[in-house]
Amino acid sequence: MSSFGKDFIWGAATAAYQIEGAYNLDGRGMSIWDTFSRIPGKVANGDTGDIACDFYHLYPKDISMMQELGIKHFRMSLAWSRMFPDGDGNRNQKGFDFYDRVIDALLEAGIEPNVTLYHWDLPQALQDRGGWPTRAVLDPFEDYARAVGEHFGDRVKRFAPINEPWCVSWLGYGLGIHAPGETDYSQAIAAAHHTVVAHNRATRALHETVANALVGPVLNQTMPDVDDITDPFQMNAARVLDMYQNTFWMNAILKGEYPETAFEFYGDRLTSVIQEGDLEVQPIEWLGINFYSNARIGHQITGQSQMKQGVVANLIGASIESTPQGPLTDMGWPITPQGIGDLLVRWTREYPDVLPQLFISENGCAYPDGPDADGLVNDTRRIDYLSSHIASVERAIERGANVGGYYEWSLLDNYEWSYGYEKRFGMVHVDYETQVRTPKESARWYSDVIRQNGLPKVAR
Repeated sequence: MSSFGKDFIWGAATAAYQIEGAYNLDGRGMSIWDTFSRIPGKVANGDTGDIACDFYHLYPKDISMMQELGIKHFRMSLAWSRMFPDGDGNRNQKGFDFYDRVIDALLEAGIEPNVTLYHWDLPQALQDRGGWPTRAVLDPFEDYARAVGEHFGDRVKRFAPINEPWCVSWLGYGLGIHAPGETDYSQAIAAAHHTVVAHNRATRALHETVANALVGPVLNQTMPDVDDITDPFQMNAARVLDMYQNTFWMNAILKGEYPETAFEFYGDRLTSVIQEGDLEVQPIEWLGINFYSNARIGHQITGQSQMKQGVVANLIGASIESTPQGPLTDMGWPITPQGIGDLLVRWTREYPDVLPQLFISENGCAYPDGPDADGLVNDTRRIDYLSSHIASVERAIERGANVGGYYEWSLLDNYEWSYGYEKRFGMVHVDYETQVRTPKESARWYSDVIRQNGLPKVAR
């Protein structure tokens, strides 16, 4: 008998900029990714999301395909600049009309939409005013959330204000890997705080405008894998990593306070941007975890010629060895299924009085498999990856974690940000020249998982 309850949600996830295309049609404004992707050297092969999977025109076929696969829950994001081209009060009705068509088609197919308001595509006009490191985004984002709630709340009940605020702040403003490509730790820390404030404001706006709204944050998280737990250096590095990626947002959203480690390492760069009322806790109905792999923490690197590895190394003032070990996905990420279950159990134990129902809002892997001579995409490595992670989720439920659903990333091969079209996460292969969709063997496998509400026991 499956440990997944009868109401367990099995879904698939996508994001607007990664699949929609139609970047300049029907009044859509420019986003920071439209700008960033055009800067030479920022994205592999100079790829842009101008066309992507052309979901803007092909969504009826994609929804029909989901229906055939038995997918009944679809996590999607809205392009802010499609509805408000400059991120302000200038409303573009054609953008609202597009999402009306998509949401209505989903509901007609028996598929529930789970809508993310922001998946990294800030209107360029708001970045020109300072972007996430400033408070210029906060009022417009709250207004945007309120407009979304008022317009779509009669048909949509599940909302996430911001996808992966760690990526928004640190990849966008600290490491410069994502749009807008800034490399300033002070900006990254300020942006991280403002994602918390924006989440709180949007959550309040959605609850005020949508009856019975189900609102939750979506946080990308990892568990530190420490090579030697007797080494104080490695344990300290793990402590900083845990704050930097996990507890900064967990504490802020659930408890209305940042962990002491954040003040210890961020100092005035954090305290200077906090204003009264910023951390007022808003009720949430669910919490989404995006999990791909654990993060290795190794021994200290010696020698003046060694470069410090990443933000954590810089924060602790020393170099660390963090090279992944074992089999890797096409992204160079380790395969650590135990981590997804450990996170679910950990939060259940550490936040017992404030933790809502947990969801795996993204989990998946990139592999380059394409159609063979017979047109089949035999992506057995993806099936193995998903099977091991879903089994870990089930074991976490058996250990007491309250898990309400699992969304596979991603429905389609798509635009993978700074990797362009080189990395394929989809259950469905996309030929970007012809836009032909080919469900991979993992899609058919996942269809069986949905139908039987869990894995075959031999897979556990």
